[in-house]
Amino acid sequence: MLGATGQIGRAAVRALAADGWEVTAASRGGGRDETWDAGVRAVALDRDEEGALGRALGDGCDVLVDMVAFDGTHARQLTGLAGRIGSAVVISSGAVYEDGRGRSFDTQAEPDGFPRYPVPLPESQATVAPGDGTYGTRKILLERELLAAGEALPVTLLRAGAVHGPYCRTPRELYVVKRLLDGRRRRVLAYGGESRFHPVHVSNAAELIRLAAGNPGSRVLNAADPEAPTVAEIASAIDAVLGRETETVLVDGPAPEGQVGETPWSGAHPVVYDMTAAGEQLGYRPVTGYAESLPETVEWLAGELSGRDWREAFPKMLKNYGEGLFDYAAEDTWLAAYDRGRR
Repeated sequence: MLGATGQIGRAAVRALAADGWEVTAASRGGGRDETWDAGVRAVALDRDEEGALGRALGDGCDVLVDMVAFDGTHARQLTGLAGRIGSAVVISSGAVYEDGRGRSFDTQAEPDGFPRYPVPLPESQATVAPGDGTYGTRKILLERELLAAGEALPVTLLRAGAVHGPYCRTPRELYVVKRLLDGRRRRVLAYGGESRFHPVHVSNAAELIRLAAGNPGSRVLNAADPEAPTVAEIASAIDAVLGRETETVLVDGPAPEGQVGETPWSGAHPVVYDMTAAGEQLGYRPVTGYAESLPETVEWLAGELSGRDWREAFPKMLKNYGEGLFDYAAEDTWLAAYDRGRR
């Protein structure tokens, strides 16, 4: 497995080992998770080092699970070794989809750029054009080149939703958890708190990987939890885990000012993935639901934040969302004006 110590990789190694596979867990640092079975072999591997993956494969493997494949270069790396790989399971992303007007995740920063997808969103939905320009275009290029290999390399591509669970580098739940730990008792939610961005827990993604490993084939499948809660429902569920009560101020439409009310799940239209195909083709049944999985995630987040600045603990969150993610001064200024307007 490539990327074994990442957020999904840790859970996938556990799932495969429990299913009887002999697992070699490869990562840049060569580390191992303390919850892995003792029989898991951990190795250090930089896939971008010339020839490194080929040397690590040796005589070959029955299944290669790739958590970190990103673009056409990585696709060609895998297809070039097809003779030594029985089948592959590769993580892709729902960012590849576009709506009937050509809008996708890539266009959300533009006026009227939020995609309006069918609910639920099937794998047959149109996708962005392949290319090297954005995350979505690079992922679809990866998909196209891998699928073109056909019988030479059967590959299951999993289009993941909003990944959540321990060890996530961009934990959306941080938005709510940090506010509660900081003593915030009011929150603002744009779009009436109704935004839905379908999550997938790491254990559900790992279950899809386990099933695909045992059922080789060339296919594209969505990867998501059994439910797609609204951002207001997510916030209330986290309140319950921490035993807090929060007043929620709902705003119609986008953030009223700056990033006030804008969350990592925010969007004008729902993104809800259709999981029918995974059930039919792999017999997939989710391992957990969103609310059931939250206590472990919240505990992990609180531990990561203990004694640390959020920017140090989660630098990729800072990169993706900026300082405004926790601009309490801006929130308080807006809330004060909102309160005055209600008098």
